[in-house]
Amino acid sequence: MRRKIVIVAMLGLLALAGTAMASSFSEEVVIGDLVLKAHGGFSPDALPKHHDAPIVTQGGGKLSTLSGEIPPILDTFVLEFDRHGHLDTTGLAVCTKGKLVATEVAKARRNCKGSIVGTGFGSAIVALPESKPFKVGSPITLFNGPKKGGNDTIFAHAYLDYPGPTTFIVPIVIEKIHKGVFGYRVKVKIPKIAGGYGHPTEGSAKVGVKWKYKGREHSYINARCETGHFRVRGEFSFKEVPTVLQANFFLPCKVRKE
Repeated sequence: MRRKIVIVAMLGLLALAGTAMASSFSEEVVIGDLVLKAHGGFSPDALPKHHDAPIVTQGGGKLSTLSGEIPPILDTFVLEFDRHGHLDTTGLAVCTKGKLVATEVAKARRNCKGSIVGTGFGSAIVALPESKPFKVGSPITLFNGPKKGGNDTIFAHAYLDYPGPTTFIVPIVIEKIHKGVFGYRVKVKIPKIAGGYGHPTEGSAKVGVKWKYKGREHSYINARCETGHFRVRGEFSFKEVPTVLQANFFLPCKVRKE
């Protein structure tokens, strides 16, 4: 159960900040009342062994229940990623929070067009007191943000016009760490949706962009298949569940002949 939930978190609304280390998969699992589905992958599907190469990642996750009850509210997750890869933001345009405040999706993308590194869609169920639950959703945009303490950052942007116009801007720091096989860490605090009555249930995104700077090509996400697999560690918490879920898992990769 823990492994599947972390996969959903990683590929959900805001976890795509760090999916450079994803391997292709499609899974469904039923545990107790929970139904968890996840899918994802990257292209190209084979990588060099000794040097990083450009990749684009895509994936999604969905959480539901057999009983039809609303899943618990996603609160925070922390992910640590395999060190066999890197982000490159050399010459990539930078978006600031001020350009995203009080913006709808189209305006946010116009304001920071050159700094978009990923797009997707997220959904939630809103359960207001004494009201029938209803589903809301928004396109998600991931923007390259200013460096913080030498680390790359992302602004995740979404907009809902119901039950009230709300712009969501979530800063994500992609922290460089030196922790055995782990080289990167992200910590994401999920904002309140509909005043705290929104339950995130589904998300998907595609992350990766290429550009030229001073005559050289650059790629936002790069990785190598040095050990035959990537390792990811996660901690995932719900507001309605006090226990922090932890998981370690391995994802295989293919070595590309060169």
